[in-house]
Amino acid sequence: MRILALESSAVAASACIQEDGKILGEFYSNTRQTHSQTLLPMVRTLLRDTGTQVKDLDLLAVSAGPGSFTGVRIGVACVKGMAFPNDTPCCGVSTLEAMAMNLRQSSALVCAVMDARCGQVYNALFETGEGEVRRLTEDRALSIEELAAECPNWMEKTGKPLVLVGDGAQLCFDAPAFAALPRQLAPEHLRMQRASGVAETARRAALEGKTVSPAELAPVYLRLPQAQRELKKRQEQQKKAERENHQ
Repeated sequence: MRILALESSAVAASACIQEDGKILGEFYSNTRQTHSQTLLPMVRTLLRDTGTQVKDLDLLAVSAGPGSFTGVRIGVACVKGMAFPNDTPCCGVSTLEAMAMNLRQSSALVCAVMDARCGQVYNALFETGEGEVRRLTEDRALSIEELAAECPNWMEKTGKPLVLVGDGAQLCFDAPAFAALPRQLAPEHLRMQRASGVAETARRAALEGKTVSPAELAPVYLRLPQAQRELKKRQEQQKKAERENHQ
């Protein structure tokens, strides 16, 4: 199975082609360029260097969220655009699970965490080891304090060390709420989102029949985009003002 995977859920962007679990090529960019500038050039180079045509791909995979609303939309749109002409099966995977997949050979309680701002983080907990990744919680948005309070219970249940991974890993590591917890940061080269993690997560999902059509592929948001949250807040304030005026 030959898979093209994209990761654009945060500041960095990456693309990977994998075949039957083996990485044929991967590009990673963490520059000031936007994902709309970097992703497609990466894809073109990967296809050329691996001697692959889009019609030869068995699966197109993407990090579908959580993450940057704009970044996730760009990645999903790129995959849908490549998939529609040949009706290639697609797989949108959890950004957090794909990060945990990077640590599948380590025996750990993996705390995948992304800075969601507004005093929250996106998080999910996983148990890893011997090449396997077992999900312990759903993807969710919660405060650092809530996450820190939950971790000791899972550390006791799994008997494994707590390893922080993701662009929010350092944020949590330095937070006062985590100060009393024995914890460690994932190795730097495995800490951030990578398309190779997306590819392997998608490969395992595809083997279980968990793919969708290009039309069905969609981003997964744990919160409304900021513009919608602000609009909702203004609407609520307006309704409140109208009620007060009628009293």
